[in-house]
Amino acid sequence: MDIQSIIKSLENCPCGRKHTSDIKAIEIGKGLLKNTGEILSSNDFPKKILVVADRNTLGASEGILENLSRSGFKYTLKLYDDMKTADMKDVMTIVDMSVDVDGILSVGSGSLNDICRLASYKANKDFAIFATAPSMDGFASGAAPITYNNFKETYQACQPSIIIADTEILARAPAELKSAGFGDMIAKYIAIVDWKVSRLLTGEYYCENIIGLTRHALERMVALADRVMKVDEETAGAIMEALVFTGVAMKLADSTRAASGTEHIISHFWEIKKLEQGQISDYHGKKVGVATLITNRIYRYLASHEKVNPHAENLNWDEIYSVYGENFIKDVKRVNNPTITSETTPERIAECWDEICEIVNKELPTNEELLKLMKTAGAATTIDEISVSQELGLQGVKYHPYMRYRMTLMRLIPMLGIEVDFEDFI
Repeated sequence: MDIQSIIKSLENCPCGRKHTSDIKAIEIGKGLLKNTGEILSSNDFPKKILVVADRNTLGASEGILENLSRSGFKYTLKLYDDMKTADMKDVMTIVDMSVDVDGILSVGSGSLNDICRLASYKANKDFAIFATAPSMDGFASGAAPITYNNFKETYQACQPSIIIADTEILARAPAELKSAGFGDMIAKYIAIVDWKVSRLLTGEYYCENIIGLTRHALERMVALADRVMKVDEETAGAIMEALVFTGVAMKLADSTRAASGTEHIISHFWEIKKLEQGQISDYHGKKVGVATLITNRIYRYLASHEKVNPHAENLNWDEIYSVYGENFIKDVKRVNNPTITSETTPERIAECWDEICEIVNKELPTNEELLKLMKTAGAATTIDEISVSQELGLQGVKYHPYMRYRMTLMRLIPMLGIEVDFEDFI
């Protein structure tokens, strides 16, 4: 992937912002494991590094440590048993361990990348990724979703300077991880709608060229739906490129808007409430994919109403605080003071409703089309498949908007005057 050509194509972007990236190289191809040290060296990655992995990812990339040594790298290894949740405690562990090194290499995907991404930012260290599964879209991102006291937020972080992915390893990744990557990508349908709606109602920054990059990646992934589960290097490489592409889009926009909407917040709600009970959630992409299906149904339902009679927001905050519970009340109050809806008015919503419906109908697939895509890709499609109870599933869909200061179409429901029985959509 030629990242410099992408950046050059965005020079003098009509959005008015200068789009930048810290990535030097993205290498996706066959047999790159044995060239890892060479690729890092040729892109001036420092020789004294901390390697962060878990037993699964290190096993999938057998020989990488020996290759680094032969290439002159001096490494310290932080090996987790099975990293599934990116928590601030682990971020600070990596920060402390990086004092005597100059760079951090994450060997893996998802949570491992996220803790290293934020730790690299905090410690001001170079950061690189050796990917082991095409399971999520954050490889090239400059942001990291991290839990802190079990509450999940997205933090500004370090974009990797180098991303390496060996298609032989990607192809051998568990089918569940590949389908999770598909679930994370399919969420872009909702992300695009939410960003466009927010631009209309709040004047939030928006870039059509960045959306174009996201659409390109999404279209590539959709075209591969029937090949996601296959042990096929060409497919694995193409999926990885699409996933990396969306991370690049997020960094170029300096916002997760290009790839993340209300469906990600639903997933995060489910995750923090399970963590509160000492339970580890299912893979990020699996949860996001299920949340995307639910959101698609609700947005299609909302857009079926030709007219609305918006009114001022009148929320039962005691009920909202009760759902979040004592552990999260402080965080919910913090991100709702003021509320994001203070940036719009009922009159503005009414004025824009036709355009909002047009956005939904243009950007989203039908519910039937989306379900078929997910099943074709072997992705989870119900809350049962991600071990989320009916009660938690309903809570997440109804109350998730209050854990972020972010305008989404879902956040507007209390103002729309449309009766929504959330249980009908889960």
